[in-house]
Amino acid sequence: MPTPEKTSLDKIVAAGRDLLEAGGRQGLTMQKVAERVGVRAPSLYKHVGNRAALLSAVAEATVDDLASRLESTDGSLEELLRRYRRFAGARPEGFRLMHSAYVSPRSLARAAGPVLRTCRELAGARDALDAARLVTAWATGFIEMEISGAFRLGGDVDRAFEYGLAGVRRAVAGGQGAQPE
Repeated sequence: MPTPEKTSLDKIVAAGRDLLEAGGRQGLTMQKVAERVGVRAPSLYKHVGNRAALLSAVAEATVDDLASRLESTDGSLEELLRRYRRFAGARPEGFRLMHSAYVSPRSLARAAGPVLRTCRELAGARDALDAARLVTAWATGFIEMEISGAFRLGGDVDRAFEYGLAGVRRAVAGGQGAQPE
């Protein structure tokens, strides 16, 4: 009679996400995950083949979490980006990991879906992808600087974020048909 499973991929990924936040990528090891879920490290290999597969599973789960949060917004550009920012503040290491090669294009497309739909409404179908890239690049850069502690010149960072949101909205909504030469 086979022995029952002592853990599951879902438990492993949840433990991995917590360890990632606690210690960054270096803190996310097979041994630490095994200890967290109450098994020996070799048992993890039944669920994830190696550390790269573990990082990929954690990154995918992080993107799925973000996608769910974005899909449940009212669809406004401002609310999408505010949720994106809150997500990054709550899971900064996961935020960084999801911008790596560990994430599949399929997962990225799901997370990008709400942004693309909103940008299509604001900029039109032809410019939706370019607008979504502008919006995502601005927000990701701002948020990465914020969580890295790069805004050290004073001032209100929340106000700066809102100022940037307004500017990005104007650029996307007013830029219909604007093509680079």
